[in-house]
Amino acid sequence: MLVVVNIRIPESEFEFGYARGSGPGGQNVNKVNSKVVLTWNCQTSPSLTPAVKKRFLERYASRLRSDGAVVISSDRFRDQKRNADDCRDKLAAMIEEVRLAPIERRPTKPTRGSKERRLQTKSRDKAKKESRRKVDY
Repeated sequence: MLVVVNIRIPESEFEFGYARGSGPGGQNVNKVNSKVVLTWNCQTSPSLTPAVKKRFLERYASRLRSDGAVVISSDRFRDQKRNADDCRDKLAAMIEEVRLAPIERRPTKPTRGSKERRLQTKSRDKAKKESRRKVDY
């Protein structure tokens, strides 16, 4: 079961595939299927709330297949179990990124003090540049 704060996704929703990886392992790489490919269908998953699901689909639209499944692979390690855990960690990080709604920016106006400082800086820069000019007698 994958747990991200208050979101729980059962292992039955995941499909794992295995292949020969290109990661570390020396000659072992040519013999053992250590690469793990995790497939999870976000659109049909009942584990996500509609709001989180919507944000996930928008944020990772380029990583989704046509059926709405996200494919995550890992061949960082020499054994399947660690690579499967790495895939779960990657998915958890993706879900954590969209779990909370972004905070809406409240438009604000510049304060009177910041306006005055800006104008003072402008006039100081103007005087500095005027002093560099060629003097006309």
